[in-house]
Amino acid sequence: MGFRVRSTEGRRTRLSSVANAIALMKAFSDEESELGVSALAKRLCLAKSTAFRLATTLVQAGMLEQNKKTGAYRLGVAVFELGTLVRRKIDLSLEAKPWLMTLREQTGEAVNLSILDHGGVVCVNFLESKKLNRVISGIGLRRPVHCTAEGKALIAFQPAAVIERIIDSELERRTLRTVVSPAALKEEFAAIGVRGYATDDEEYELGMCGVAAPIRDESGVPVAAVGVTGPTRRLTKNRILGLVRDVDAAAKAISGGLGDRL
Repeated sequence: MGFRVRSTEGRRTRLSSVANAIALMKAFSDEESELGVSALAKRLCLAKSTAFRLATTLVQAGMLEQNKKTGAYRLGVAVFELGTLVRRKIDLSLEAKPWLMTLREQTGEAVNLSILDHGGVVCVNFLESKKLNRVISGIGLRRPVHCTAEGKALIAFQPAAVIERIIDSELERRTLRTVVSPAALKEEFAAIGVRGYATDDEEYELGMCGVAAPIRDESGVPVAAVGVTGPTRRLTKNRILGLVRDVDAAAKAISGGLGDRL
């Protein structure tokens, strides 16, 4: 059985096409929001036919739009949507940082900021506890939503169809305490929606528990969750209840900075 080796020239061609596409989109500015194919070809030092193929491909992807009257191109809605996502994450990180630090000082435990991503919950910011038996940073790690405080705090406020899709999927049993019953999870999500916060009682990892609350954007939609995590020897059930006020206050403060007025 033989193996096909891809030529270096082929890789160079594909990479240069990507680079040219990026350069084409960067050619637009406030002063020149629309450019024709001739102008684009000249800016990129490409053949007009090559610039046309690139522009056509980007139009199909929604990255560019074409003015039907003049034939000129402009940046498309897809670029705006991507920019909005980036801006939102930047705003979220900047707005959350001082409150995450305050929350760590108040609780003495590890604090994290998490978002939903491809059916899981991903930690995007983490502040380590200064105490012994510290929680290891999970930045970038995708965890299940049904057995983490942050995941549950986010899913509980999603549309009913999203909740149904989660509870009807094949749920991983991480520990003996992980809830995998659809009926039980549905009941728990409903309770979280009423009280406004979620907990993890050794459901993701034995010996660890936590509490989290949702962060909302200007439209009131949950976009992230702030949580406190620690070992069960310190975070007893009574201690968890005592932390709810601080976690909820941090979530509301960050939400307010993002424009939420609920």
